[in-house]
Amino acid sequence: MSFLESHQEQLWTKRFIILIICNLLLALNLQMVLSAFPLYVKETFLANDFMVSLVTSLFALTAIVTRLFAGEMLRRGKLPFVMIVGLLASAVATISYPFAGSILFLLVMRVAYGFGFGMASITFPTMASYAVPIRRIGEGMGYFGLSGSLAMALGPMIGLWILADLGFTTLSVISTILLILIFPLLFIMRRIRKVSSRSASLPQESVQASPASQASSDADVTENTQKSGHFFLDKKIWLPCMLNMFLAITYGGLLSFLALFGKEMQLANVGQFYLYNALMIFLVRPVSGRVFDRKGHQAVLIPGALFVMISMLFLAFTTSVGGLIISALLYGAGFGMIQPSIQAWLIKEVAIEKRGMANAVFLSATDLGVAVGSMLLGLVATLYSYSVMYGVSALFMVLFLIAYLLFLWTERMDRKQNSESS
Repeated sequence: MSFLESHQEQLWTKRFIILIICNLLLALNLQMVLSAFPLYVKETFLANDFMVSLVTSLFALTAIVTRLFAGEMLRRGKLPFVMIVGLLASAVATISYPFAGSILFLLVMRVAYGFGFGMASITFPTMASYAVPIRRIGEGMGYFGLSGSLAMALGPMIGLWILADLGFTTLSVISTILLILIFPLLFIMRRIRKVSSRSASLPQESVQASPASQASSDADVTENTQKSGHFFLDKKIWLPCMLNMFLAITYGGLLSFLALFGKEMQLANVGQFYLYNALMIFLVRPVSGRVFDRKGHQAVLIPGALFVMISMLFLAFTTSVGGLIISALLYGAGFGMIQPSIQAWLIKEVAIEKRGMANAVFLSATDLGVAVGSMLLGLVATLYSYSVMYGVSALFMVLFLIAYLLFLWTERMDRKQNSESS
């Protein structure tokens, strides 16, 4: 193997590690505040379940719309601008939450945060997809996704603890500091890239001939794009995004109502769900990425969907902390298999210049699912109970399996037809 080939296959570069840390800080900022909002809004503004879900869904819907424009800006080489504006808007909105004297002003701040987070959140996975060798994309994005999974698991637990012991204002300040810490990390990464480019011993023409080397500079990649049709007309992206949305609907029900469900069922330390969920994700995600690279998405998506479905059914009938932990382990196993595999699948389906837009659509599908899950499942909880709500949540994973199995059957029929015609 030549030096160039070994360089292209290297996964754990300094740049990749810094990107993981940056994404962790951004995701922690989101999850710590998001988990505390239902209790804060309900107790401070005496809001009902629908209004609680609106606080979550309005942010998510704003992020969805923002990403569509931000993804196009990435394609045109505006990644630094998108990243900085997004981080600054997110920080300003986060520090402003405690000053909201009414729920209307709070909703305005959530819109502002959705705008900022929608921009910032697509930059780091896009940069990571450029830094990861394409032959290790499943493994690489699986490891990168652990930062988001860790934030999903620990963020809500930390947020609820800070809210209970120190108050919402302290939570807002700490969450803002997390975003500020990203800026020196970006400066360090920029310095590392400059030093690496100066000390590189490879001939310049050899580096430019390598797609992996071209991807080392995000601006260069996006500025040298070739138009290959309209992204949104590409049928290959719709199924992965729809499947990701179904998964995110179940997560929306957990994020918005798990703390309230714990109160209804008189379960102590309901935050343990996130801890055990994180533990399982950490065990499963690196393995599922390698399985994806070797055997394809069908080897991980089907068992992952079954795990999530069983988890939701288990949660719907649980009356003890032990049942809560079992549900968390099952959910972590399924989530750890599904989400990084869908993201890697989507990235492999598009040209390199469209990875920014692919990540935008992937994350927007996640936010759309969270928004739909929060509002629709919140309505179910209002009419019936949280237990019934989680039973309904399991039905979305049934839809996941039906859609995916139908896709596999259609692909098989197409291959059979093509082989018979040839």
